[in-house]
Amino acid sequence: MWEAFWRKTKLILADETLRARVLFVLGAFIVFRLLAAIPIPGIDALALENYLANNQFLGLLNIFSGGGFSNLSIMMIGVSPYITASIIMQLSTVLSPKLKALYQEEGDAGRMRFMQYSRYLTVPLAFIQATGFLVLLQQNGVVPALGMLQMVTNITVIAAGALLIMWIGELISEFGVGNGISLLIFAGIVASIPSSIAQFIFSFDLSQLPAYVGFAAAAVLVTAGVVFITEAERPIPVTYARRVRGMKVMGGVSTYLPLRVNQAGVMPIIFALSILLFPQMIATFLAKSSIPLVATAAGAVVGALGNQWVYGGLYFGFVFIFTYFYTAITFEPNQVAKNLQKNGAFIPGVRPGQTTAEYLGNIITRITLVGALFLGTLALLPLILQGLTGITALTIGGTALLIVVSVVLDVVKKVDAQTSIREY
Repeated sequence: MWEAFWRKTKLILADETLRARVLFVLGAFIVFRLLAAIPIPGIDALALENYLANNQFLGLLNIFSGGGFSNLSIMMIGVSPYITASIIMQLSTVLSPKLKALYQEEGDAGRMRFMQYSRYLTVPLAFIQATGFLVLLQQNGVVPALGMLQMVTNITVIAAGALLIMWIGELISEFGVGNGISLLIFAGIVASIPSSIAQFIFSFDLSQLPAYVGFAAAAVLVTAGVVFITEAERPIPVTYARRVRGMKVMGGVSTYLPLRVNQAGVMPIIFALSILLFPQMIATFLAKSSIPLVATAAGAVVGALGNQWVYGGLYFGFVFIFTYFYTAITFEPNQVAKNLQKNGAFIPGVRPGQTTAEYLGNIITRITLVGALFLGTLALLPLILQGLTGITALTIGGTALLIVVSVVLDVVKKVDAQTSIREY
């Protein structure tokens, strides 16, 4: 393993283009981390720490902002507006046939326009989220009461930070290696590891040594499981019909169509968290209302979602449902069957056209069941481990682990592709 690592490292250093791309990514990480350390003025650090400890949504937002939310930096909302805009645009493909055709049928040019629309939508969402979070934090005493000018200034700075980080992510995608937004989230997760290790060391209890050993073993097994499911795919054999054009014989080759077990990636977990935690945040906001009926209803919602069994059951159910939903958006059996038929390809033993679409739909439904169960279990993993071991200093965050593994595998594949081109 180490020999392969050093071999790839030498190839990266020897390839001028690849070396420049890797250095660009590292430089972008440094700029990102520096910006995430610049706080907005007037913060109660202790109140912020207590508030983040009791709010899982803001904990996830802190990951997406690279730790920027934990110190209320100018990058405090991070890539959250861009991710929200992307989710809205993906959901809009179900309601708008034009957007669906733009995303699925018009190739790279259509996807570029689709992504441009996502960027446009990010701008108002950044201002809305900045306003909402500042008001919420003021109500909880984390941020002192601000005047109109101060409020507008802070909202503008925070929204500008979100747009700046989106731009940095786009630059990484264009001039670096891998997907820029995913790499920035990855950088935020990795940046939080030293503080988590330090917290674990300071809270170390020798009497819980068996629990720590079990935790380490579980971490290794979960990581192996994430890699296995992320890379797992069902190959569908495909044969191209032999065609004669002039003196040339074309086609007649056999290949396969890979159907991934986890087509949806980490998106179902993000969807489920949005459905569960945004209402929880709004209910927390309304629980202090002066209207008794509103305050009582909001308090009931907060209490129900605060129950670990209720929260865990809803979380698992939403992840399961959204896995199928997002897979249906990203994989269209009818379109795949149509493309195969246009190119003179067919699945052996299956008639082209509608029969092929039904065949692919049945297979993707079955393998998505495995992916949905896996994602649901992974999402609940921190709650399960805390209940079994009682360790709260370190937890295997399912969402964070899935993002880290997916990003690392994607970057390794892209580096391998670049180095293979150089070797040949």
